[in-house]
Amino acid sequence: MKFLVPALLMCLAPVTITQAASAQDLARGKYLVQITGCNDCHTPGYAQLGGEVDEAQWLTGEAFGWNGPWGTTYATNLRLRLQELSESEWIELAHTLKARPPMPWFSLNKISSADLRAMYRYIRHLGPAGQPAPAYLKPGIAPPPPFATFPAPPPGAVPPG
Repeated sequence: MKFLVPALLMCLAPVTITQAASAQDLARGKYLVQITGCNDCHTPGYAQLGGEVDEAQWLTGEAFGWNGPWGTTYATNLRLRLQELSESEWIELAHTLKARPPMPWFSLNKISSADLRAMYRYIRHLGPAGQPAPAYLKPGIAPPPPFATFPAPPPGAVPPG
């Protein structure tokens, strides 16, 4: 009887189960991170160096700001962010995210759950590294360099949604 109460409590407690990453998961996740452009923004210097950045630096976020009518955004440190999320939370977030430019959230929303699982397992496999990206700045607040400025949409452009 003394074992019944802890066993019952374990059944009632929320449990997050993440399947161990197989070599196939990791290879698929790495491939997807490379071809979907994640590194282009989320890895410092990746685009400027033609992708020749040590994998140890991948997805550690970027202090380069993207400034426009929405304010200034920064590419999240995915290595830290995914440490905070379970696999199922990541999949839900990826399928429902609506983000400020230049994040192509509309493409992320369409990635299959199986591919998102592989990406999650690969990124978690890399382990936490780097610092959090700078916080979002509201419109009208001048960002510190470096940053790029996007013009307002052309007249008559209709935002999605």
